[in-house]
Amino acid sequence: MSNDSPPDRPGMSRRAALGTGAALGAGLATAAAACAEAAPSGLPNTGEVDENLNDSSHLFRLSASEPKQFDGGNLRGAHENNFPVLAGQNGSVYSVRLEPGGIREPHWHPTAWELNYHISGSAKWTILGTHPDGRYRTDVFEAHPGDLVFAPQGYFHYFENARTDTPLEVLIVFNTSAQEPYDDIGLRGALNSIPRDVTARVLGIPESALAGIPDDLEPVVITSRG
Repeated sequence: MSNDSPPDRPGMSRRAALGTGAALGAGLATAAAACAEAAPSGLPNTGEVDENLNDSSHLFRLSASEPKQFDGGNLRGAHENNFPVLAGQNGSVYSVRLEPGGIREPHWHPTAWELNYHISGSAKWTILGTHPDGRYRTDVFEAHPGDLVFAPQGYFHYFENARTDTPLEVLIVFNTSAQEPYDDIGLRGALNSIPRDVTARVLGIPESALAGIPDDLEPVVITSRG
């Protein structure tokens, strides 16, 4: 018998080592199968995605699409409902135009982050973060043409036109295929989802002070100071 073979590890025979390896392999296979079963059934499989990417048009004329008009500006977007190639891709793009005095309703996205590219004009931004140390972190700043602003998923944020003489134009990229604004929670909806007496108690004001707030849940999306 050759003496070149490495000695067994103390306290473990070769048979035990092989048995341990087999058990580990079986455990990993079981875990992989469980993960496969737990995968969301609503997501397309690779074949479906490939077929969609090959069959759908890769061109969408965003600037020629019909915008949604609001008091204070407009919104036009490319999403899986009007640009089918985006189905299953977790991506959408929106162009926002705010007239002077225009305000994007304060809101947050429970399921998506956003990247905002400022094309023209100036924007005043507010982003409210979390408070692990007991203090909220509020980031307030102005963004100008060529600037990028990142709003993290779930962070409360808004922007408005900081100029009184020219429109603001922003291109927004989301990591969701959902249609805007149906994937966000706006300030009006948030306020009206809470009983008025609770809101008044939290703010430390009489309930009568809230009487002028509209009681519907429809998002404002874009409004104006004027």
